[in-house]
Amino acid sequence: MGVDNEIKGRLALITGASGGIGAACARDLFAHGTRLALTYSTNKDSLEKLVSELQGQGQDVMISSHQCNVAKEEDLQRLFDEVKQQHGQHPDILIANAGYGKRVSSILDLSLDEWDYTLTVNLRSSFLLTKLAVPHMLSQHWGRVVYITSIAAGGTSINGCHYSASKAGVQGMSKNLASKMGKEGITFNDVAPAMITGTGMIPTEENLRGTPGDVANIPVGRSGSTGECANVVTMLCRTGYMTGQSILLSGGLK
Repeated sequence: MGVDNEIKGRLALITGASGGIGAACARDLFAHGTRLALTYSTNKDSLEKLVSELQGQGQDVMISSHQCNVAKEEDLQRLFDEVKQQHGQHPDILIANAGYGKRVSSILDLSLDEWDYTLTVNLRSSFLLTKLAVPHMLSQHWGRVVYITSIAAGGTSINGCHYSASKAGVQGMSKNLASKMGKEGITFNDVAPAMITGTGMIPTEENLRGTPGDVANIPVGRSGSTGECANVVTMLCRTGYMTGQSILLSGGLK
């Protein structure tokens, strides 16, 4: 069997692409010639600006935008219907990036509703997205699935146990699927960022001051960028020999 790591012309679905890591992934994959299906939940203006920015680069590459609340199963099914209608196929590449993480550090302050919603957005939606994406990938014996998780999956977090549990669940699912579907040409990996600024959760390094994620505690002495996350995501899409891996992108922070 020949090695096929070409992503030019492939279709990538990126959830939560209106800003932060999702938007950076869209820019980098677009630069490598992938077609894009991008989702937003409420921030339509930001996604439209991103689409205009990419289309202004003069490449003849199709980009579609889709409103989707990943907490709703019906929205996810509609998303895949729209993608099929507009692109003529389901995605070859799935970047499950949309997530949620209200900072509640103490379990005593954590409500059951907050626990349930966090797992619904971060874990349940990743399962549903994958289940919708896999049939097309199986049909062509090629697919790439990349989940955006977190250093919190290992228990280290400025957030609470709800967030850690949701991200750890995604990592476990990814490793299980990688072992089961590798021979089908589909890879599953996750990128686990830590202290990435320019995101909704951590806008600037000032938001980290006084926390375990303070840049003073990071070996490289700074926060990470969304573009650096995108670099790793693209590498995983272009490297079919890597699967079942969780890549900690933390500047050396444990």
